[in-house]
Amino acid sequence: MRTSPSRAQARRRRRPEPGHRVGTRVARGFGQYSGVARAVERVGERWALLIVRDLLAGARRYSDLKASLPRIPTNILSDRLKELQEAGVVRRVPTVRGGYELTDAGRALEPVVLALERWGWHVLGEPAEGEVVSADALAVSLHAAFRPEVASALPPTEYVLHVGGASLSAVVAGAVLDVVPIGPGALPQPRRRTAVAAPEDVVELAVAPAGFRDLLAGASVGPEDSPTVLAGPPALVARFGVTFCIEPAAPGDSGEAAGEASVA
Repeated sequence: MRTSPSRAQARRRRRPEPGHRVGTRVARGFGQYSGVARAVERVGERWALLIVRDLLAGARRYSDLKASLPRIPTNILSDRLKELQEAGVVRRVPTVRGGYELTDAGRALEPVVLALERWGWHVLGEPAEGEVVSADALAVSLHAAFRPEVASALPPTEYVLHVGGASLSAVVAGAVLDVVPIGPGALPQPRRRTAVAAPEDVVELAVAPAGFRDLLAGASVGPEDSPTVLAGPPALVARFGVTFCIEPAAPGDSGEAAGEASVA
C-alpha cells in the first residue's frame, strides 16, 4: 500500500537550489565563493552580454535592442533586461520611453566586453547564413581595435563605413575615437564627443563582413572582399589599417608586460 510522503520529504523536494539574492530575484548559484562566479551569475546568461555590448553605445529602446538582436525571443529579452536591472547593471531611462542604459557598474564591464571582442575576433571564421552585423556591434569592434598611440601621430580623420548593411561614422582625433551610427534607421545621437572641427581627411568605404574581419585582423584581404572606396582618397584605407588593428596575442603572452599579474 502506497503511503503519502511526509511533510519533511515534501519540504526537501520544494527546497530551491542554493543561490543568492540579486535584487528581488534569487539567482541560481554555482556554489562558488568567487568573483568570476558572481559575475557570471549576473551577466552570464544567454544574450546578457550582447545586451550590455549594445548598451555601451548609449541608451537604447526595447525595440532598438530587438532590432539589433533579431534572434532573441521577446520574452527572453524582457527577462534579461529585468535580470540586468535587478543586478544593478542596467536601469530605465526616464527621458526615453521604453529606454534602457547602463549603470556605472554596467559601464565598468566595457574592458571585459572589449577583451572578449578581441579574443573572439580571431575565431570568427566565415559569416554563417543569416548572421547579421549591427552598427552597435561594429562600434564595439572599432573600439576594441583602436590604437590611440598610433592615431595620436596622424591627422584627424573621419571614416564612414558600410559593413553588411550597417553604417557608421568613426571620427578619430588624436587619441580619441567617436563612433555614431548613420543612415536609415539610425538612432538620434547626441553631439559628438570630439571637441574638434570636422576632419579634412574623410573616406567612405563599403566592405563585406569577411573583408572587415580581415582588415581589422591585419590579414591580407582577397579581391572579392577588398574595401570599395566610395568617396575620398584611397590612400586613407592604409591609414585605417594602422589606426585599427586587433592583433593576436603572442604565444605565452600573459599580460605581464602591461604590468598585470599572472595567475600562472
